[in-house]
Parts: sequence; C-alpha cells; structure tokens
Amino acid sequence: MSFRIHDTSPVDAVEEAFFRIQREQMADVPILNPALSVEAVGFQRWQGHWLGVVVTPWCMSLLLVPGSIENWVSTGDNKRRFVRFPAGDFAFLGSAETELGEYQSCPLFSPMGQFASQAEATMTARASVIALLSAKSPAPKPGKAEEPSLSRRRFLALR
Repeated sequence: MSFRIHDTSPVDAVEEAFFRIQREQMADVPILNPALSVEAVGFQRWQGHWLGVVVTPWCMSLLLVPGSIENWVSTGDNKRRFVRFPAGDFAFLGSAETELGEYQSCPLFSPMGQFASQAEATMTARASVIALLSAKSPAPKPGKAEEPSLSRRRFLALR
C-alpha cells in the first residue's frame, strides 16, 4: 500500500479515485444507481486525519484518510480495524488507490437503490458524519449495566 499524508482536504483525490473505479471496474455492474454520481462529502479533520463520506452509484462509505503520520494505524489491504467514535466502534477496511494512497473505509449503504437523487444521498452522507461524531449513548439507569456502544445497524437507523 502506498502511504501519502494529505495536508489539505483529500476531496479531489477521493473523487478522482472513485470516478476512475466507476469507469474501469463498475461500468457494467447492474447495481449502479443512475441517479447518483461520485461525490466526496463532509470531509473534516478528525484526530489529525481526514474523515468524510464517499457517495457513489454503487455504495456509500465512511473514509479515513491520513492527515499526519502521528497515530495513523496502517491495516494493510483488506485488513479490518475498529475505530472508536462518539457513536460507537466501527469496522474499517484498509485500501489504497493510486490517486489517494492508503485509506480506510466503512460501508454504510450498498447497493444504493433506496436513494432517488444525488441530493438525498448527499444529505444522508452529511447526516451520517454528524451522527457519527455526536451520538452519545444514553446514561445507564440506576442499577442497570451500561448499554453497549451504538452498532452500525442502530447508527444507520438514526437517519
């Protein structure tokens, strides 16, 4: 995997990589939603790195992209690691693309047939980042054990 630090937002590199994937690998795949296009949404600094969502005609995924060498955990291609957010622990897979270098992704939706428009998918992507970074488990009731962190299924049900 190639390692590249992104000092500035990786939005252009994300879109370039996923547009290429669409052209080269996904062109004839029947699950593509023709109402959607590749778009990098909501990228922001998070713990020294970049966190955002990539919307494509075939999937929507959270992405972590290195913003510094400090505390970046390389996983290797298709290796999983869990990352803790206020909403809970989420599994990310390691990947790399020529335009982007090493990154990690966590799938949110696939296929994308439930989205009628790009605007709807983009709003869902933005809401997902907000929920990921702000969701807090309710305080445990007296005498009851603390509830487990928010699962991906429960997280997606918040939207």
